[in-house]
Order: sequence, then structure tokens, then C-alpha cells
Amino acid sequence: MVSLDAQDRCLIDAYQRGLPICERPYAAMAERLGVSEEEVVERLQRLQSLEVLSRVGPVFDHARAGASLLGAVAVPPEQRDAAAAVINRCPGVNHNYAREHRYNLWFVMTAADEAQLEARLDALEAELGEPLLRLPMLEGFHIDLGFPIPWAELEGA
Repeated sequence: MVSLDAQDRCLIDAYQRGLPICERPYAAMAERLGVSEEEVVERLQRLQSLEVLSRVGPVFDHARAGASLLGAVAVPPEQRDAAAAVINRCPGVNHNYAREHRYNLWFVMTAADEAQLEARLDALEAELGEPLLRLPMLEGFHIDLGFPIPWAELEGA
């Protein structure tokens, strides 16, 4: 289990939502938290390397910002981790998860427009050597996945 200090917890709690949209978002975050911009960046990098955070960035309605779809691929179980790494390197991939299904890797990919999205999917399909299941979004749902960090677990709290 990873140990988080009070500043880690404040950073995570404060910015699960409401990431500043400005020229220097990390500086704005630092000012609010009373630390340096460098410290915010270092903490976020450390938390990502420890896999406490999977990504840092805004969440927005993809349909209003370009093109997106849910994709899936069926790969042999022994190749799943390698295939997931290939998917994770693709531009525009913001979710990638394993499922117990014939299509065992699922991901969301976004792009500026349909042409760019199709080009990215075609390139991914070629690199994986497996056909992709392409499921365009028919209806959007917003699921709030912010979770408060339990402060009671802090040592000495």
C-alpha cells in the first residue's frame, strides 16, 4: 500500500474536479495549495509513477470537442499486457481496461475529427495485428468518479 502525506491528499482532493484551465495550471494549483509549481509537478509525477493516479487532465464532453468512440480488441490472454501497452501509447486514448470477455481489452479514443480518429484506429489495428471492434457513442453519460481521500487514515490525524 502506498502512503500518502497530507499534501498528496490535498492535491488529489482539490483537483479530482476543477482542474484550472489556464496557461499555467500547475502554477494555479500550487498557489491554491500554498506550495511551489515545481512541487505540484513533482508530486503528480510521483503519484503517477506509483500508480496512485492513472492520468492528470481535464474531463470533457468528447462529442463537443471532436470525435470519439469505444473500441475493443480480442487478444490472447498471454499477449494482453503487451497489447495494453501498445494501446496506451496511442494518441487520444484516455481509458484502457481489461474485461473478462472475448473482447478482453476495451478503450476510449478521441481525436479532433472523424478522419483523424479513423486514421488512429487503422494504425492501432495494424500495429496490434487484430481487428478492432468500433462502437461509436450514441448517447453520452457522465459518471462522476471523484472520491474523497479518507483523512482518518492519516497517521497522527
